[in-house]
Amino acid sequence: MDEAQALSAFFAPSPPVLENAAHTEALKARIDPARVPQHVAIIMDGNGRWAEQHGEARIIGHMNGVQGVRESLRGASAIGVKWLTLYAFSTENWNRPSDEVEALMDLLVRTVVQEIDELHENSVRLHAIGDIDSLPDACRETLQQAIARTAGNTRITLTLALSYSARWELVRMARLMARDAIDERIIPEAIDEKAVGERLTTKGMPDPELLIRTSGEQRISNFLLWQIAYAELWFTPVLWPDFREEHLFQAVLDYQGRERRFGLTSKQVTHP
Repeated sequence: MDEAQALSAFFAPSPPVLENAAHTEALKARIDPARVPQHVAIIMDGNGRWAEQHGEARIIGHMNGVQGVRESLRGASAIGVKWLTLYAFSTENWNRPSDEVEALMDLLVRTVVQEIDELHENSVRLHAIGDIDSLPDACRETLQQAIARTAGNTRITLTLALSYSARWELVRMARLMARDAIDERIIPEAIDEKAVGERLTTKGMPDPELLIRTSGEQRISNFLLWQIAYAELWFTPVLWPDFREEHLFQAVLDYQGRERRFGLTSKQVTHP
C-alpha cells in the first residue's frame, strides 16, 4: 500500500463500537459543565511507538494520530472547552530524519485540506503558534488560508503549536521587549507579567488549566512553560493514535476532582 492509498484508507470512517460509546457517554454525563476547563493543552506523544508496535513505518503512526486530534476536538467541543491547543511539531523535531519531516509536513497539508470544511461547518476556529515562517511554503500557505477561512468561528479555537518551543518563545519575547525598551515604548519598571504575556505567541489566549500528555512520558518537553504555571497535569500511558474522547473525559473528571488553590490554603479556597 503506497502513501496515497494509506491516506485514503485512513480517512474512511470506521463503524462505532456501541460498548465504547456507552462508556464514553457515561463519563461525559459525570462531568460538571460549570467546572469544565476553559483551555486544555495536549502533548501528543506516541505515534512512533504505535507504528513500531503495529509493524508499520513511523509516518503511518502519524497518520493514525489524526484520529486522536479528531476525537479530542470532538470531545472538547461536546463538553464546552473553548480552547484546545495541540503540540504538533516542536523546533527540536526539525532534527528528525529529513524524510520523516517531509512526510509530516505533507500530512499536515493533506489533513488541513481534508478537514477544513468540517471544521468550518462546526464553527471551529483554527489558530497556530510557533515559528510559522520556518514551515515549507505550501504548508504555511495552506495553514494561513485555513486560519483566515475560520477566523469568524466561535465554538472552539483549535491551536496547533508548529515549529514551537517554549524556550524559543521566551527568547523571542525577550528580543521584542528589548526592542521596545530601545525604542522607549517601555521602561524596565513597567515590565510585569502582563507585559510578558503580550509578547508571547499566545497573546489573547487564556492560560491552560489542564495539560495532558499521552504515551506514559511524564515531562513537559519545552511546551508552554510560562503559560502552564498553574495548570493541572494529567499523564496517560495511552499512545496518541489510540487517544479517544473517553480519555479526554477521564482527564477532565480527574481535573474536576482536584483542589485548585493558587497558593492559598484549602480553608481559604473553600471558605473565602
